Amino acid sequence: MEFDPFVLARIQFAANISFHILFPSITIGLAWVLLYFRIRFTLSNNQAWEYAYYFWVKIFALTFALGVVSGITMSFQFGTNWPGFMEMAGNIAGPLLGYEVLTAFFLEASFLGIMLFGKSRVSNRVHLLATVMVAVGTSISGFWILALNSWMQTPAGFVIEDGVFFADDWMQVIFNPSFPYRFMHMMTACFITSAFLIAGVSAWRARLGVDGPATLMVMKTGVLMAAVLTPVQIFIGDLHGLNTLQHQPAKIAAMEAVWTTERGAAFTLIGLPDEETRSTRYAIKIPYAASLILTHSADGEVKGLNEYEGQHPPVAMVFWSFRVMLGMGMLMLLVSWWTALQFMRGKALGRWQLLALSAMTFSGWVATLAGWYVTEIGRQPWIIYGLVTSAEVAADHASATLTGTLLGYLGLYVFLLISYIQALRYLASKPAQSLSLLPDSLLPERKSQPATGDAH
Repeated sequence: MEFDPFVLARIQFAANISFHILFPSITIGLAWVLLYFRIRFTLSNNQAWEYAYYFWVKIFALTFALGVVSGITMSFQFGTNWPGFMEMAGNIAGPLLGYEVLTAFFLEASFLGIMLFGKSRVSNRVHLLATVMVAVGTSISGFWILALNSWMQTPAGFVIEDGVFFADDWMQVIFNPSFPYRFMHMMTACFITSAFLIAGVSAWRARLGVDGPATLMVMKTGVLMAAVLTPVQIFIGDLHGLNTLQHQPAKIAAMEAVWTTERGAAFTLIGLPDEETRSTRYAIKIPYAASLILTHSADGEVKGLNEYEGQHPPVAMVFWSFRVMLGMGMLMLLVSWWTALQFMRGKALGRWQLLALSAMTFSGWVATLAGWYVTEIGRQPWIIYGLVTSAEVAADHASATLTGTLLGYLGLYVFLLISYIQALRYLASKPAQSLSLLPDSLLPERKSQPATGDAH
């Protein structure tokens, strides 16, 4: 049986981006959390913050490495599977990707070594500066990547000559109509992902009985970050949705599975979108809610998918991805507020609260992936929205070639992902091993303590 090469190329790109986005979604937020740990240590000289820093910086380094390697694979895909894109839009995409390397990656790479190994070799001020530079670098990296992605979603500031895109106004290219919303939405998602990671791992350590003085401090940091940022993310998401309605109404119609243009459109909680019958089977709906959410008016008009015959994304995938993202967001809000309220009351977390935080350790990954599927699949059939379709820029590879490379990628990614999670599990459950990056001046004090007194 031979599969469509174009479909295989899309699946391969989806696999690559799905694997890659997992790691920047942690490093961008975790870099700033590490900076917070260093600042708290500098101001208080409380060595629990120092211990917390050296435990989590190891996880940061591991995550950063996997993000870099998978990011290189992503870049190669533009040339191997989608050469037409770079031929047509390389004058815009190339510089933006180059700026990311020159301004962000070089900055991170220059200071990462000091951040990891320089504590006993440089002053605390220099070490703190290195942490600042790495945190800034991760955010700058996100800035340029999201600028390019947003331009592909809402292109602006360009001219087309002989089928080739040229930048006419770089400020409009970078700060295109969807960029502010997309940038804030993704950056906040990274902080929330990191918040649940550090809270979940800390809760897991507490349940294992290998927690120490810093475990509660780190757990509180993660819980409070999540409790504050999750409702902020919901607000930003609403603004982003309104922007998408203005510039990509077909995506919104797919997200809501609205087939015909109507006023007072209902919000479908769950259902089975069927593109053949142009309907949603077994739908459970809330009357007027879609119009109220999207237009802020119960009688607002929402355009249906029938308005975009042949030019709208696959409905079911976008519809369900949006609901996974939304459902996970609501669960994050519930768990973070439940545990934050316990902390604010000055009480220890109970067994069920620790279990809930542990279960939510990688919830940020689920929400981020679902959000990316809504964004990227929802853009189809366009690669540059409204101007160039994905089919126009795909390479003419044989089905067997794409099948082989796809299976190779999937096998490698599954292996690396399992290895990464196992490495986190090992670090979290072996308190004695978590001190290998501590400066020598801290080791004697820790060696005299029992394992259950580990400071993470």
